[in-house]
Amino acid sequence: MARSFKDLSEREILALAISQEEEDGRIYGDFVEGLRENYPATAEMFEEMQAEESGHRRSLMEVYRRRFGEHIPLIRRQDVKGFVERRPVWLVRPLGLEAVRKQAEIMELETRRFYERSMQRVTDVSTRKLLGDLAEAERRHSALAESLEKNLAPATRQQEEAAEHRLFVLQIIQPGLAGLMDGSVSTLAPLFAAAFATHRSWDAFLVGLAASVGAGISMGFAEALSDDGSLTGRGHPWVRGAICGLMTTAGGIGHTLPFLISDFRMAITAAVAIVVAELAAISFVRHRYMDTPFLAAAFQVVVGGALVFLAGIVIGSS
Repeated sequence: MARSFKDLSEREILALAISQEEEDGRIYGDFVEGLRENYPATAEMFEEMQAEESGHRRSLMEVYRRRFGEHIPLIRRQDVKGFVERRPVWLVRPLGLEAVRKQAEIMELETRRFYERSMQRVTDVSTRKLLGDLAEAERRHSALAESLEKNLAPATRQQEEAAEHRLFVLQIIQPGLAGLMDGSVSTLAPLFAAAFATHRSWDAFLVGLAASVGAGISMGFAEALSDDGSLTGRGHPWVRGAICGLMTTAGGIGHTLPFLISDFRMAITAAVAIVVAELAAISFVRHRYMDTPFLAAAFQVVVGGALVFLAGIVIGSS
């Protein structure tokens, strides 16, 4: 059961401080490893902070040994009430800059408050002085974490923003675009085949809905199981799978909804207009995020969509 901070002895307060500095240093080490490849300048800042945390721990251990001997009892932050539970963002790969900066700011603020409260509970003069010095150091760390982006040189910041953009494209845009293209194109054939075979809007709607949901489930699992993201940097597989699956379903549902209109000709006209809008949107996304010339992207998407669309009409009319 977690204990109240006011019930801790001076010996336990120092032991807790040692444990906390060790944990913070290890978290910063994980930040360094997770950021080094894509954000080397920010990783270097966290490496310096990790070294300082190690120095804090050594100072605390020296004071502890002088006052209480060699044995340091195991007491951790989760053993004491009042500490905020930390989400293990340092285990996520790849790490996001914003998440890391926010986590570091919270960590340093919490540690500073801990030292300030500890000073009120400790009677030994040298220990109080050390805790005060550490509180001031954590205050500087907190300010540094808050302004990490401002401390980067413009060229470095530009490089890290470019790296962040690449990760966004890799983890969000690519699976979403793949799903949108599959949903928008692959469902055209069964939807329009059913529409021209039956000339009934409701029947076409049911076929389009089934094709969209089925394609979404299939694409979602295919994307999630393609790789775990550990080597490719594509992020968590189930997040990618969810994005891909939802966008696939959305791509198919878009031109399926018009068949809720009972008038068949009006439903067909609206569906064709939405197909044109979907293909234009896909072309724009490919141009905007995949560095594909707009005309080339439009040609590729329109040709593929037109072939599938015609296949559905031919099959449905036969």
